[in-house]
Amino acid sequence: MAHLDRSHDDVLREALEASGQRFTEQRAAVYRFLATTDKHPTADEVFLAVRPEVPVISLATVYKSLETLVGCGLAVKLTYGDGSARYDGRTDPHHHARCLSCSRIFDISGHLPSKEISELEQRTKDFHVTGYRLEFTGYCSHCEARGAVPGEVQVHH
Repeated sequence: MAHLDRSHDDVLREALEASGQRFTEQRAAVYRFLATTDKHPTADEVFLAVRPEVPVISLATVYKSLETLVGCGLAVKLTYGDGSARYDGRTDPHHHARCLSCSRIFDISGHLPSKEISELEQRTKDFHVTGYRLEFTGYCSHCEARGAVPGEVQVHH
């Protein structure tokens, strides 16, 4: 992940101090997990992963820690129309592909050329663009292999 030349705790401490937040062991455990996984976990999954390291941590503390990390720019919150959220410790420019069957999210390195973004932005009338998110949806090879893909797949543009 990013910031490989410094320890995760140093990166976290610096980001928290810059935003007026305190460094805590609970926040550190959540950040260490998020920064070292290529998964895009839910808050519940983070809770289960860090509980062995910090047995007294609560689910509420995990949620607050994740939101703090998002606010400090050390994580990205991926939200979906069904109200669910997943967290990404990778903050470099990249996109996602999400499996519609198992909900797993895969990282896709790279970014769209600035010219293409500008052309799309010009089409947004009465709307000030501050960012964008590109996500492909479809089916991962594991779900395809086990037959978890519906017969008719439609592509929406």
